[in-house]
Amino acid sequence: QVQVVESGGGSVQPGGSLRLSCAASGSIFRINFMGWYRQAPGKQRELVAVITSGGSTNYADAVKGRFSISRDNAKNTAYLQMNSLKPEDTAVYYCNSKGAAPTGLSYDSWGQGTQVTVSS
Repeated sequence: QVQVVESGGGSVQPGGSLRLSCAASGSIFRINFMGWYRQAPGKQRELVAVITSGGSTNYADAVKGRFSISRDNAKNTAYLQMNSLKPEDTAVYYCNSKGAAPTGLSYDSWGQGTQVTVSS
């Protein structure tokens, strides 16, 4: 089993910054993909940013130029640096990790989420 734990959420004023961390642990042989998603009240969960094992990244249009995703393969950890935060960035942010266990079976695990609130 693979556990995913997010941290780093909190409250910040518009224009501020936060850095989220996502650590994957457990029966991991290889992590292929780590991604950040968010869900605002009354809205569907949406993709924010993803990064592959090779370092390729992709961002939602709403966060391009403001958010940056990175990963530390040695620590099985991904980060989301969020700058120039806006009230519309307020949401619960979830981390997702996909990869393979030592048995060869694939896994697809989600964290519990961390709240980000942007308000003056």
